[in-house]
Amino acid sequence: MIAHLIEAEISNWIPRIETLLQQGESRTFPPFDRFAHLETAADTTIERKLAAFREIRMANLEKLKELVDPEEDLDLRGMHPEFGSVTLRELLSTWVVHDLTHISQITRVMAERYRQDVGSWQQYLSILKARK
Repeated sequence: MIAHLIEAEISNWIPRIETLLQQGESRTFPPFDRFAHLETAADTTIERKLAAFREIRMANLEKLKELVDPEEDLDLRGMHPEFGSVTLRELLSTWVVHDLTHISQITRVMAERYRQDVGSWQQYLSILKARK
């Protein structure tokens, strides 16, 4: 999952923001391969992956501050290859919710380890409720 987040930092968010700001709706966002991280070397430690993610995220947040004027740019539009016209506000919000989705996945996996240990309290712990 960390490799996926790194790939998104490199190939998704900032390149699409730059395309939106520079080309508007006249050019479709560059494609993003959601599975490209599966081709990367798996021998890198989690500590190195986390350090790499932190470094690129910090650089991307600095770049975001340089690129976007929140008072003027959030309603600018770009062209998503699947959804069509989208706003910068939607793209930025998606970046946030994308991270929250993965945090939620991590939390569910971590909680699952305790399913049997919590005993009868399981009925009160929504994170352990079966998903349909």
